[in-house]
Amino acid sequence: MALIREKDSKRLHIKSKLMGESLVGKTFLQSLEYKEAFKILPDVNVLKIGGQSITDIGAKAVLPIIDEIVQNARQHKMIISTGGGTRSRHVYAIAMELGMPTGIISKLGQSISEQNALILSTLLTPYGGIKIGHDDVPKLGAYFMQGCIPVIHGMPPYGYWEHPPEEGRIPSNRTDVGAYLLAEVIGAKQCIFIKDVDGLYTDNPKVDPDAEFIPKIGAKELLDRNLDDLVVERVVLDLLTRAQNMQQVQIINGTKEGNITRALNGEHVGTIIYKDI
Repeated sequence: MALIREKDSKRLHIKSKLMGESLVGKTFLQSLEYKEAFKILPDVNVLKIGGQSITDIGAKAVLPIIDEIVQNARQHKMIISTGGGTRSRHVYAIAMELGMPTGIISKLGQSISEQNALILSTLLTPYGGIKIGHDDVPKLGAYFMQGCIPVIHGMPPYGYWEHPPEEGRIPSNRTDVGAYLLAEVIGAKQCIFIKDVDGLYTDNPKVDPDAEFIPKIGAKELLDRNLDDLVVERVVLDLLTRAQNMQQVQIINGTKEGNITRALNGEHVGTIIYKDI
């Protein structure tokens, strides 16, 4: 790029469309043209394994899922992302009682999610499982070339800079958000949330037996419904409305044998939430 000297000044600028702009002007930002987003790993599936819904159940739920992941590892590239679960809720409760700010609570949640990543990567070690951190994302291509199954903790790396939530102090950006953002940035093939329920319902089916199952719905439509309880973090829905790469997510029941395989093969299992605007 050419250098331009500012009039009546010794300061140099790099000539570009963004030169001298504040990057906050609405009209200016709307005028920018973008190329299609580059998909770094378009053949990779991001599988988010729920903390409370799967890992906390223990061997009964975890080991069959590990077996199914291993069975599919030769055919499907996968990144396993982990939730925090009951232990994260416990540490949140203690932190709130002690008056901790949201950023500290976020860091505490990250440590629990990382514990679960260590557990799952250890179980997958004989089959190429490897625990990675957020800074290892650029190494993913090399890990897949070696036949690895990367396992990453799901808490997004906002940490101390976690955004203040609309209500209370519990971080809005938790492990579902982290898994989705990972899938978005690498341009993944799929983002699959593995839970212990069949998908999305109009209410928590464990509490309300009359809750209706929703097999497919748009993210904006779901936000507009303003349901009291959801199977996925609400921020994921907001992010879906602005998606560039990952324009849908799938929520499946991982405690039912074969569901992970079917979802990896592209079948409509559970609930699909898609970008509808």
